[in-house]
Amino acid sequence: MPTIVPVTDRDDPRIAPYRAVRERDLVGRRGAFIAEGEVVVRVLLGPSARYRASSLLVADSRLARLAPLIETLSDDVPVYAASQAAMDAIVGFPIHRGVLAHGLRPPDPGAAVLLAQLPERALMMGLFGIGNHDNMGGLLRNAAAFGVDAVLLDARCCDPLYRKAIRVSVGAALTVPFARLAAEDDPVALLERAGFTVLALSPQGAEPLGHVERPPRAAVLFGAEGPGLDAALLGRVRTASIPMAAGWDSLNVAAASAIVLHHLTALG
Repeated sequence: MPTIVPVTDRDDPRIAPYRAVRERDLVGRRGAFIAEGEVVVRVLLGPSARYRASSLLVADSRLARLAPLIETLSDDVPVYAASQAAMDAIVGFPIHRGVLAHGLRPPDPGAAVLLAQLPERALMMGLFGIGNHDNMGGLLRNAAAFGVDAVLLDARCCDPLYRKAIRVSVGAALTVPFARLAAEDDPVALLERAGFTVLALSPQGAEPLGHVERPPRAAVLFGAEGPGLDAALLGRVRTASIPMAAGWDSLNVAAASAIVLHHLTALG
């Protein structure tokens, strides 16, 4: 059973990772992240998470409710308990969700290593220029929901383990394997060498999505809303679009990904 450590002082050095959360979010956490809310923390502590918690900060009014979850922690993971007022002072804003976890992440494996670990039949997603944390969270939630095996991110993508992205993903960011492309990586060549058929989504795609069949190894690429994927990249791969009513040419990228992934997974 982990130790429950009462905390009353916002300057207590033991809870430094939780102090002024929003400000720390902006400057980065150097190999760590914050998981917020009971649903997300349950994912972090569950069997499908790819990361481990180093500590928890819990409002003392939530301790009884969270006791079964806390009991699953190893003895070396402290649980800091504070009154709601003290917790708000520590975090720097009213934290109504009542529980935070400080998590540790291993080094990024790199795109080539991640691709080499995938099964013979695989579905993966490539993200380019996704800078909005809500969209990133939605994309990763869809990836988990439709069984995507891995996600590749270009250098312009925001951090999937940013607190808001994790929260919007409902914890999926903690379960879906991802790696960031290096500056020297050619994503299309990398995917094709790994045996993937590459499909890019664009309002100007050459064929309707409904005409696309699922290959054994499929990689589907999405770009940011507005600029979309680079023309040079689109010119090298198969492209598809989602047919829409007259006057509309695109969806929110997370909504588009749900349609595309559903189509590909429904094909078996």
